[in-house]
Amino acid sequence: MSEYDRGPQGGYYDQPRDQWGQPYPPPQYTQPMYGYPAYEPPPPPPRRHPLRALTVTVVAIALAVVAGLGIGHLISASNSPVAGNQNFGFSGQPQTARTVLDVDAVSAKVNPAIVNITSQLGLQGAAAAGTGIVLTADGEVLTNNHVVAGATSIKATSIGTGRTYRAEVVGYDRSEDVAVLRLEGASGLPTAVIGDSSAVQVGDQILGLGNAGGRGGDPVPAPGTVAALDQSITASDESTGSSEQLTGVIQVRADIQSGDSGGPLVNADAQVIGVNTAASTGYQLNGRRSGAGGQGFAIPINKAVDIAHRIVAGTASDKIHIGKTAFIGVSVSDGQGGARIRQVVPRGPGQRAGLAAGDVITAIDGRATGSATALTAVMDTHHPGDELTLTVVDASGGQRQVQVKAIEGPVG
Repeated sequence: MSEYDRGPQGGYYDQPRDQWGQPYPPPQYTQPMYGYPAYEPPPPPPRRHPLRALTVTVVAIALAVVAGLGIGHLISASNSPVAGNQNFGFSGQPQTARTVLDVDAVSAKVNPAIVNITSQLGLQGAAAAGTGIVLTADGEVLTNNHVVAGATSIKATSIGTGRTYRAEVVGYDRSEDVAVLRLEGASGLPTAVIGDSSAVQVGDQILGLGNAGGRGGDPVPAPGTVAALDQSITASDESTGSSEQLTGVIQVRADIQSGDSGGPLVNADAQVIGVNTAASTGYQLNGRRSGAGGQGFAIPINKAVDIAHRIVAGTASDKIHIGKTAFIGVSVSDGQGGARIRQVVPRGPGQRAGLAAGDVITAIDGRATGSATALTAVMDTHHPGDELTLTVVDASGGQRQVQVKAIEGPVG
């Protein structure tokens, strides 16, 4: 769900090639490529600028036709608990409520620990952009999973050093929309000061920072205030139909924009208290964004950093995927009793195994895949090279077992 994916797209990279060195055919998929968005052929503009469409209900007040950072959302109020504090060795005192926030001073402190992220989405022949938060001097970066989803190559430009690095995904938690990147060859990077999101109060002044609009360069500040705590977001991907629930998110009145996903939400003491992940529309005035009319949502930093710790430690689970993404080369949608194959990647593992459009995958290694989302969840537990046994029902109703060896695919 990066800032230019999950929606109508354009592309500015050369035509991508598959793992066999052959150019991909022009994108023609109308259903999701397993684990990755799939779209109609790109329109003329060189970059994509879709936003997440949001409908927000907080204390029975509807905020209609708002926009987010990559996917469609339905938001409702929640009272779920906030996770405990964790950090990567950077301590900070809790914010004093109602502390006056100096936008220029806070931006000057936080900006060096931000990276602008750009991704090539190989299967779509397009580009994506977002933001990341530097956790360690040797290049561990926290961001949203949707910022890098579908990427075949990722680069990150450090605001602090001005250098651009290739980035690899260490791991991700799709359900919590958290990912950790590692920048190749990085050292001496300025790092973020991690605050305590459990100390955040409604009415606190905050500042959102990020790669607004995917334009690159210095982060554009979005000042505002905390509007509500412990909100729940049900996020539905407009292109794939899959959904995810984010609980305990911080709602802010600030003009968080497309491109800000993965960037820091900070307090008046320049401490990171959240990771920007969804937003409403707003406007920009004299190079500085106004919080008037804008609504943003951020993952509390305590929760995000706790997940990041587990990813860096290599602690995989049913939710956390470590390392490369497994790929079987099919496009699926919900089908009767399983995930129905809509398209098969030429020369991919699925095609070589005899899978065809119209087949329905009902299980992988005995684990039920009753929908496209369920298939994604099962595949998140696998890695390239795994030998998988697919239970497949063909168009005539016949059932068979198909052996498929997963290969490395775009980021999950």
